[in-house]
Amino acid sequence: MFTGIVEEVGEVREVASDAGSDVVRLVIEGPVVTSDAKHGDSIAVNGTCLTVVDISGTRFGVEMTPETLRRTSLARVEAGNKVNLERAMANGQRFGGHIVQGHVDGTESVISRTTGERTAEIRFTLSAELARYVVEKGSITVDGVSLTVASLDRDSFTVALIPTTLAETNLAVRRPGDRVNIEVDVLAKYVERLVSAYRPGPAGEAPPVAAGPAEEGGARSW
Repeated sequence: MFTGIVEEVGEVREVASDAGSDVVRLVIEGPVVTSDAKHGDSIAVNGTCLTVVDISGTRFGVEMTPETLRRTSLARVEAGNKVNLERAMANGQRFGGHIVQGHVDGTESVISRTTGERTAEIRFTLSAELARYVVEKGSITVDGVSLTVASLDRDSFTVALIPTTLAETNLAVRRPGDRVNIEVDVLAKYVERLVSAYRPGPAGEAPPVAAGPAEEGGARSW
């Protein structure tokens, strides 16, 4: 489990796959997260929970399965790319973000970026499959960063980034067209699953939640 509080921005050093293999291997530079990492540990890379397969100095290696490549933006990662890194949460530490599993629900694109003197607002696309779990002022994970939804409408949402987030995550370099990993609030998914048994339709199925009327300011209730 993670909290969405990025510990450092690492750099991808190698991307490789053996001939005939469906596994892609990454080697990532990350002096903070490797300081106490060991084989088998979990590290979130741009919000994707990956298992450490080896460590060499300040670098660690991970392997990605076809499922990971289909579901996340890491399928497009290249050597030199900057990635957000976070170790799994330790027992007894402060819970600074929200519950993050590192299980990416989908990818979305940056629509626009508005920059202030020291802050920024980024607007992202929002697919219907994920929109049902997103609420204004609720929590969402973007590339492993725990953020608050500043506003949303039927097919997009916006987050506001403080100077610390810009300085300490790779969201500082995200531009229109970039793909990002999204993890919605897992509590919303569990609630939907539980109440589905009391809704019309086959028990255990989670029917789509219809969009409500537009609220003032363009936000919608879902």
